[in-house]
Amino acid sequence: MRVLVTGGAGFIGSAVCRRLIGQGDAEVLNLDALTYASSLSSLDPIARDRRYAFRQVDIAEAPAVAEAFQSFRPDLVLHLAAESHVDRSISGAGVFVQTNVVGTYVLLDAALKHWRGLSSEAQERFRFLHVSTDEIYGSLGDEGYFTEETPYAPRSPYSASKAASNHLASAWFHTHRLPVLISSCSNNYGPYQFPEKLIPLTIISALKERRLPVYGAGANVRDWLYVDDHVDALLKIAERGRPGETYNVGGRSERANLDVVKGICAILDELRPRAGGGRHEDLIEFVADRPGHDFRYAVDSTKTETELGWRREEDFESGLRKTVRWYLDREDWWGPLQERYDGERLGL
Repeated sequence: MRVLVTGGAGFIGSAVCRRLIGQGDAEVLNLDALTYASSLSSLDPIARDRRYAFRQVDIAEAPAVAEAFQSFRPDLVLHLAAESHVDRSISGAGVFVQTNVVGTYVLLDAALKHWRGLSSEAQERFRFLHVSTDEIYGSLGDEGYFTEETPYAPRSPYSASKAASNHLASAWFHTHRLPVLISSCSNNYGPYQFPEKLIPLTIISALKERRLPVYGAGANVRDWLYVDDHVDALLKIAERGRPGETYNVGGRSERANLDVVKGICAILDELRPRAGGGRHEDLIEFVADRPGHDFRYAVDSTKTETELGWRREEDFESGLRKTVRWYLDREDWWGPLQERYDGERLGL
């Protein structure tokens, strides 16, 4: 199988590429623009494999995308390329619209032309999986869950751009019958995550004896999904999912942000005690909340679990410990990224 992965030098995309090459027999073409959050070093384990190829391509550049489809002729497209940090979308929404909306249109257009040129048998096999986020659904109160039927209610420029791209993907299925699937996942965490996101930012800041910023009172709740479990789900959706359908992927691991930060601090107290003594938790500092900060996300994965046989394997406590250990051991990976982002507050 020939698999075209967009955003394969990012956090989730690189995990997908490593899985496809390391544990499968697929040929992979990775298209990535190499923005600030990309890292080719995340692909070092597979970079020399003859079945893996990389091209630096902005998905909004139609000629380059069209050429990739024409030369590689994929059987499956896993579309993960996106601008994804809410705080950055508050400061500058334009790049989110360009990549997430225009880029998705360009990919769908190229995929449709490619698909129409396939044999009927190859058309039956072809799939386009558009990877999205639970943030498209807006904010929950203390109870309830997002399902695939939940109406979209995006509340940040980031989530609005992803909702728009979802609508495009769905339209290409209904209008053109392109075999598109959509997945919406909860907050991912794990190795190789760019250190602007909560968990790696907290780990690295604590190691550097910096203040650990917590927005508002830290009461906002997220459902956490270990990245390898997400990769399992994506491959099952691509293989077994029904075109035109959406599949939610969550970790069934809701935690308040403050509890996440305190959990990291407790693990660090055990594995890497502070040089001057004291608890890492003493570094926590409550800061001004994010504008329009959604209170709670919680994802119902029942459809994905029952239809496709997927289950998350990593619970949050074991996954968080694995993640902290990885960042402790891999300063060689995250250290150079500090030149791009060194913990400053964004989105004010």
